[in-house]
Amino acid sequence: MVVGGGAREHTLVWKLAQSPKVREIYVAPGNAGTAKVAHNLDISPTDIESLAKAAQEKRIELVVVGPEVPLADGIVDRFQDTGISIFGTTKA
Repeated sequence: MVVGGGAREHTLVWKLAQSPKVREIYVAPGNAGTAKVAHNLDISPTDIESLAKAAQEKRIELVVVGPEVPLADGIVDRFQDTGISIFGTTKA
């Protein structure tokens, strides 16, 4: 799962989609460009609880966070509690 909906996240999704190791990509919320190669989820990047729930339901193995606000809000700390791997800095 890639969190965010801007050009940065579009580039991450585009590159991840090129990997033979990646089976499926979800983006929250994504954009028109990400929709071409991934599944957009109608979840705000700042709705950390909904993101965690969706990641668990979809059995996501890795989350990459693009925007700074969810990082500052503690998304990495929350996802570490779920056991899902996440790429980003902790709030602390």
